[in-house]
Amino acid sequence: MPGLLLRTLRGENARQRPIWMMRQAGRYLPEYRELRAAKGGFLALVYDTDAAAEITLQPIRRYGFDGAILFSDILIVPYAMGQNLEFLAGEGPRLSPPLVDSALNALQAAPERLSPIYETVAKVRAGLDAERTLLGFAGSPWTVATYMVAGEGSRDQHVTRAMAYRDPSAFQAIIDAIVAVSVQYLSGQIAAGAEAVQLFDSWAGSLAPAEFERWVIAPNAAIVAQLRALHPDTPIIGFPKGAGEKLSAYARETGVDAVGLDETIDPLWAARALPAGMPVQGNLDPLLLLAGGSELDRQVRHILDAFADRPHVFNLGHGIGQTTPLEHVSQVLAAVRGWTGS
Repeated sequence: MPGLLLRTLRGENARQRPIWMMRQAGRYLPEYRELRAAKGGFLALVYDTDAAAEITLQPIRRYGFDGAILFSDILIVPYAMGQNLEFLAGEGPRLSPPLVDSALNALQAAPERLSPIYETVAKVRAGLDAERTLLGFAGSPWTVATYMVAGEGSRDQHVTRAMAYRDPSAFQAIIDAIVAVSVQYLSGQIAAGAEAVQLFDSWAGSLAPAEFERWVIAPNAAIVAQLRALHPDTPIIGFPKGAGEKLSAYARETGVDAVGLDETIDPLWAARALPAGMPVQGNLDPLLLLAGGSELDRQVRHILDAFADRPHVFNLGHGIGQTTPLEHVSQVLAAVRGWTGS
């Protein structure tokens, strides 16, 4: 029988709630920090398939989460499209050349950069028991494009937003290219053993409604349609961080199987506004997980109770912080495992 997480993503409303946490494989774990110190930089870790598989499995061994999320990065797609990628200590990722100054067709595609990720997926799947669901992922086209155009992250994505207004046909070509590679990339992960996939749109909240329709909903709908034609039984989670009231349109129009909620979404509103029966994921504030205490228990129960009448995957509203105490993660796990329904 499929694991609890996979069954929930397929629409089963089980009494017990599955749980995993975004960025659960990473810097808050001492075993991760020890391995990274031994192996070197972030990109080197991603491309060391044994190390990447080990990192993916570390939080499963420690906490017994219901899902393992592939250890990789959303910028593997532009790296495979031909941009140079490096991670600078204290500064974050850099892509070159930035497409605000360079033509898309000047990039030399390097699809071989995807193959080690598939190897990692296969190694993780071999190391998981049948009850644990392996999640693959990719960045959604808008978020990936913001890095490709500007060459780096930014607080308000102004360089990319301005380009999309100034030259929408050129920007559409970038989005279309990302869609094509993302479908190939996610399909390869599924073929290697991923049982569900998530589309991360970390910067979806920066767009006005009409731009959200064009640059978030439309390209995600294209990925979902193409991926579903190839892998009809694989659930797809969409996570448009910052979507706010646009979340219900995203859930209806993209065709995703489940929708992830960030911490700014009222779970009671989401329970009413989202399509009936659609699985939801989320949405504990990562800063509350960092803070701990009795309020953490209260908010966990509040979220669980709000989604009692629909399939629900317990998760954070974004990624776990690197200074999060390990015992706070255990506290949330105990609260979720002990919940018996509202």
